[in-house]
Amino acid sequence: MRKASSTPNRSFKVADQIQRDLADLIARELKDPRVGMVTIQSVEVTPDYAHAKVFYSLLNGDPEQTTQGLNAAAGFLRSGLFKRLHIHTVPMLHFVFDRTTERAADMNALIAKAVSSRAKDD
Repeated sequence: MRKASSTPNRSFKVADQIQRDLADLIARELKDPRVGMVTIQSVEVTPDYAHAKVFYSLLNGDPEQTTQGLNAAAGFLRSGLFKRLHIHTVPMLHFVFDRTTERAADMNALIAKAVSSRAKDD
Protein backbone atom coordinates (compact mmCIF):
# COMPACT_ATOMS: atom_id res chain seq x y z
CA MET A 1 0.00 0.00 0.00
CA ARG A 2 1.40 3.39 -1.04
CA LYS A 3 1.65 6.20 1.39
CA ALA A 4 -0.18 9.39 0.38
CA SER A 5 2.12 12.17 -0.73
CA SER A 6 2.68 14.96 1.78
CA THR A 7 3.81 17.41 -0.90
CA PRO A 8 0.51 19.34 -1.15
CA ASN A 9 0.39 19.71 2.62
CA ARG A 10 3.97 20.98 2.69
CA SER A 11 3.20 23.41 -0.10
CA PHE A 12 0.35 24.89 1.95
CA LYS A 13 2.61 25.17 4.99
CA VAL A 14 5.31 26.93 2.99
CA ALA A 15 2.74 29.31 1.45
CA ASP A 16 1.33 30.08 4.91
CA GLN A 17 4.79 30.79 6.32
CA ILE A 18 5.62 33.02 3.34
CA GLN A 19 2.38 34.92 3.94
CA ARG A 20 3.20 35.55 7.61
CA ASP A 21 6.82 36.49 6.95
CA LEU A 22 5.96 38.80 4.06
CA ALA A 23 3.35 40.61 6.14
CA ASP A 24 5.98 41.21 8.81
CA LEU A 25 8.68 42.27 6.33
CA ILE A 26 6.37 44.70 4.52
CA ALA A 27 5.11 46.25 7.74
CA ARG A 28 8.48 46.57 9.48
CA GLU A 29 11.24 46.81 6.90
CA LEU A 30 9.84 48.07 3.57
CA LYS A 31 10.26 51.83 3.24
CA ASP A 32 8.82 52.38 -0.26
CA PRO A 33 6.36 55.32 -0.17
CA ARG A 34 4.22 53.67 -2.88
CA VAL A 35 3.40 50.81 -0.51
CA GLY A 36 0.84 51.79 2.10
CA MET A 37 -1.35 49.71 4.39
CA VAL A 38 -1.08 46.31 2.70
CA THR A 39 -2.70 43.10 3.89
CA ILE A 40 -1.42 39.83 2.46
CA GLN A 41 -4.58 37.82 1.69
CA SER A 42 -3.04 34.60 0.36
CA VAL A 43 0.00 33.07 -1.29
CA GLU A 44 0.03 30.43 -4.02
CA VAL A 45 3.30 28.57 -4.49
CA THR A 46 4.15 26.50 -7.56
CA PRO A 47 4.96 22.82 -6.90
CA ASP A 48 8.68 23.40 -7.49
CA TYR A 49 8.72 26.49 -5.20
CA ALA A 50 10.15 28.58 -8.03
CA HIS A 51 7.36 31.17 -8.04
CA ALA A 52 4.85 32.52 -5.56
CA LYS A 53 1.82 34.57 -6.46
CA VAL A 54 1.08 36.92 -3.55
CA PHE A 55 -2.46 38.30 -3.34
CA TYR A 56 -2.83 41.47 -1.29
CA SER A 57 -5.52 44.00 -0.43
CA LEU A 58 -5.09 47.67 0.29
CA LEU A 59 -6.63 49.87 2.96
CA ASN A 60 -5.96 53.09 1.06
CA GLY A 61 -3.90 54.16 -1.90
CA ASP A 62 -3.55 53.31 -5.56
CA PRO A 63 -3.44 49.57 -6.35
CA GLU A 64 -1.31 50.07 -9.49
CA GLN A 65 1.36 52.10 -7.69
CA THR A 66 1.36 49.67 -4.79
CA THR A 67 1.79 46.71 -7.16
CA GLN A 68 4.69 48.52 -8.83
CA GLY A 69 6.27 49.25 -5.45
CA LEU A 70 5.86 45.69 -4.24
CA ASN A 71 7.21 44.19 -7.47
CA ALA A 72 10.15 46.62 -7.35
CA ALA A 73 10.86 45.48 -3.78
CA ALA A 74 10.39 41.78 -4.62
CA GLY A 75 14.15 41.12 -4.56
CA PHE A 76 14.54 42.79 -1.17
CA LEU A 77 11.56 40.88 0.20
CA ARG A 78 12.86 37.62 -1.25
CA SER A 79 16.23 38.11 0.44
CA GLY A 80 14.39 38.77 3.72
CA LEU A 81 12.43 35.55 3.23
CA PHE A 82 15.67 33.69 2.50
CA LYS A 83 16.96 34.68 5.95
CA ARG A 84 13.73 33.55 7.66
CA LEU A 85 12.70 30.42 5.74
CA HIS A 86 14.63 27.20 5.98
CA ILE A 87 13.91 25.81 2.53
CA HIS A 88 16.22 25.12 -0.38
CA THR A 89 14.49 27.36 -2.92
CA VAL A 90 12.89 30.69 -2.00
CA PRO A 91 10.37 31.53 -4.73
CA MET A 92 10.32 34.56 -6.99
CA LEU A 93 7.53 36.84 -5.76
CA HIS A 94 4.74 38.13 -8.02
CA PHE A 95 2.28 40.54 -6.40
CA VAL A 96 -1.38 40.70 -7.49
CA PHE A 97 -4.02 43.09 -6.15
CA ASP A 98 -6.93 41.10 -4.72
CA ARG A 99 -10.28 42.74 -5.45
CA THR A 100 -12.30 40.22 -3.42
CA THR A 101 -13.01 42.65 -0.56
CA GLU A 102 -14.17 45.32 -3.02
CA ARG A 103 -16.47 42.86 -4.75
CA ALA A 104 -17.86 41.69 -1.41
CA ALA A 105 -18.62 45.28 -0.38
CA ASP A 106 -20.35 45.89 -3.73
CA MET A 107 -22.43 42.74 -3.31
CA ASN A 108 -23.40 43.75 0.24
CA ALA A 109 -24.48 47.16 -1.04
CA LEU A 110 -26.61 45.55 -3.76
CA ILE A 111 -28.22 43.18 -1.26
CA ALA A 112 -28.95 46.05 1.15
CA LYS A 113 -30.46 48.06 -1.70
CA ALA A 114 -32.69 45.14 -2.74
CA VAL A 115 -33.82 44.55 0.84
CA SER A 116 -34.67 48.21 1.36
CA SER A 117 -36.60 48.44 -1.92
CA ARG A 118 -38.52 45.28 -1.02
CA ALA A 119 -39.34 46.75 2.41
CA LYS A 120 -40.68 49.89 0.72
CA ASP A 121 -42.89 47.80 -1.59
CA ASP A 122 -44.41 45.89 1.34
